[in-house]
Amino acid sequence: MSFIADKQTIDDLNIFGRHGRNCVYALFNRTMTRGGSLLLEDMFRSPLSDSDEINARSGMIRYFQEQKIEFPFRNEIFDIIDNYLSNVDTRTQLAAENNTLKRKVNNMLGADTEYEQLHKGVLATIEFLCTLQDVVKEIKPDSPYRPTADKMAEILEDARIANVYGERGRKKLAYEKTADYDRVLRYQFRDELKKLLSHIFLMDVYITIAKVATERDFCFAKAIESDRKTIKMEGVYHPLLKKAISNDIDINPENNVIFLTGANMAGKSTFMKTFSIAVFLAHMGFPVPAKSMTFTASRGMFTTINLSDNINMGYSHFYAEVMRVKKVAQEVGHARDLIVVFDELFRGTNVKDAYDATVAVTEAFAANKNCVFIISTHILEAAEELKHRCDNMNYIYLPTVMKDGVPTYTYKIAKGITEDRHGMIIIRNEHILDILAEGKIG
Repeated sequence: MSFIADKQTIDDLNIFGRHGRNCVYALFNRTMTRGGSLLLEDMFRSPLSDSDEINARSGMIRYFQEQKIEFPFRNEIFDIIDNYLSNVDTRTQLAAENNTLKRKVNNMLGADTEYEQLHKGVLATIEFLCTLQDVVKEIKPDSPYRPTADKMAEILEDARIANVYGERGRKKLAYEKTADYDRVLRYQFRDELKKLLSHIFLMDVYITIAKVATERDFCFAKAIESDRKTIKMEGVYHPLLKKAISNDIDINPENNVIFLTGANMAGKSTFMKTFSIAVFLAHMGFPVPAKSMTFTASRGMFTTINLSDNINMGYSHFYAEVMRVKKVAQEVGHARDLIVVFDELFRGTNVKDAYDATVAVTEAFAANKNCVFIISTHILEAAEELKHRCDNMNYIYLPTVMKDGVPTYTYKIAKGITEDRHGMIIIRNEHILDILAEGKIG
């Protein structure tokens, strides 16, 4: 079963971004083949929720990292092979009797483009098979990749392609040989070739992600089997920020509701995105931007960090918030094993309603101890009230440090509830009241 993450969550975490740039996906999108790139995108759209599957993928990527394996093929051949195999029109199949004088003359004049494309496809496919044969032989018996290598070796030993290995390194083939190989490769052996290519596209992804892990010093998260919901991160940081500040977080059933406070610009939203991106990547079996991470797999994650009005539906910001909370509440009731992240509940309404709703919704969420919740707010009184209502709250805040009357931010989590109230200080520092008093508006 796949890990659930809806569009709001994907957008909040900037998984794909706009035009695929400066986003989480772009950090990893460096595959050598188009097939590998498509497979990578599919992995991002379908994270895993099974611990064994997560650890298996993570372990395979780590193997390629430790062995420092390079992609062994010329990436140019894959587009050629793709075009070659996509041509399934039997009328284009080469035959010995078609090797007429006219065809030979056209070939000499460079006019027989259809034949040249097929000849090019045959040579690229032979190069692929010969290189793959070498790769399979080099995989050690104790390698975790050996079972996959054995599957490929069995296909490569098919008698129908026994002769291709004798063409290793050839730049040109006689027409009759090209016709024979084309008949086998493009028609008889087509399905087997597709299977081999799918294995290599996956290898491409493994090698690519392994290199990213090494270059960025990402760690491999460990999914653990436990009845107790656990997420422990050490030194986790936002992978898209330069000089990102790292933090530690330790969540268990006794403190599965994180109540986060802090001033504006203190880093609350960034921390929530940092946490959620690490969770998302960990459920893919991919390396995460942290020193270490262990977790019990969840069925999905829902975040509400950058929620906007829904003009098409006629929703105000507050009503959009209400509908989002309703959707998440329904998902929690259905799945009962989710990670939920809300940045400033009910900011679109008055302070009294926001206080009442934040306390009531947070208390209701806290009753489900098999989920993880992170909720941020500026309404500090709500935190004080929840202390009396819930015994599984973990209060953390992001501090503000005043330097010469100017607020600065550590971006490091501290235990407790913030006492920072610096809104008026910032307003005064920007001389807004002075400007208004002096009549200098505009």
